[in-house]
Amino acid sequence: MEVSRVKNGLYQSITHGQLKIEDVISYIKAFLEEDAEAQYSLVIGTDSHEKAGVKNGVKSISLVTAILVHRRGTGGKYFWKRFTAGNIHSLREKIYAETMGSLEFASTFVPLLKKTLNGKMPDYDLEIHIDVGEHGDTRDMIKEVVGMVTGNGYVAKTKPEAYGASYVADKHT
Repeated sequence: MEVSRVKNGLYQSITHGQLKIEDVISYIKAFLEEDAEAQYSLVIGTDSHEKAGVKNGVKSISLVTAILVHRRGTGGKYFWKRFTAGNIHSLREKIYAETMGSLEFASTFVPLLKKTLNGKMPDYDLEIHIDVGEHGDTRDMIKEVVGMVTGNGYVAKTKPEAYGASYVADKHT
């Protein structure tokens, strides 16, 4: 997901409807500031589903990246954005596309959020949730994709702890 893809287009929220990225950040900032003493988790996760059919000989998938902000013990909010990736032919390529979608989103979103918070950051943990786990066809990929995430300086969570990808993003694919 390129910088322009993160900044352009609309995000979705069950509570707030369609939003620009600046609005998403404003809502997250307001949520964080409601209780500056609380502990928060900021979670980014991406999931995908194969799109029906092949266009011009290219098989594509529909991906959803979700951003969640959770105030521990009291709930949270989430937002999501849908995009498409082409030329995906295997489970490995699909998982890489999901992981890269989250990493590219984080590389643009996190600096924008930090700039908006202007040094007044409540205590939050940032996690990238990856839709892989010890059970199933993705178990052989765990080390690879966790390495991609940690190599970029983020904390990686896999199933069953990867609710940002395997539940929230999946709900909207």
